[in-house]
Amino acid sequence: MKNRNNQLTAILFVVAFALGPIVQAGPRPDGGPTYLLVNDAPRPDGGPARLANDRVNANSEAIPEGENLPAITIHSTGDVKRGKTGSLVLNMHPLMFGGMYVNFSLSGSAVAGVDYVQPLSPAYIGHSGYGVILIQTLPDPRDSSIRRAYSVVVTLEPGAGYALGVPSSATMWIKP
Repeated sequence: MKNRNNQLTAILFVVAFALGPIVQAGPRPDGGPTYLLVNDAPRPDGGPARLANDRVNANSEAIPEGENLPAITIHSTGDVKRGKTGSLVLNMHPLMFGGMYVNFSLSGSAVAGVDYVQPLSPAYIGHSGYGVILIQTLPDPRDSSIRRAYSVVVTLEPGAGYALGVPSSATMWIKP
């Protein structure tokens, strides 16, 4: 059994190294990441050869700008207690080959630097189609007799290479 595992591992390395010169990961000039195709093979639809900066979907088909953009949605995983880390999940559908960065903004009754550590925009969605925005909450510096929940609203912003899906904002409550 161990010999078969070694053979499978060797085959996977050979395939990975064989595909290395054909597909390379890199950012686009407009800021969005994608896989760059450096070969000049014809498109699956019979069209002209791909350019080095063409975006491709999971089937290695070129996606023209403005067409078939993946929709990005966001969902909260629930409330979080002070001093803990909460998360919001990003979802991309349909999947694209490679990942992408998604812009977002923050609002709500919670104050960045007082109630939570402000996460940096943009967030990254991996090739699995999912990404996470982590929000680390801070201990309450206010009077301990005032015990109330504060909201953090994360709203997705438009960007290159994706469309906003529904829902495009999510709320996470920081509980005392």
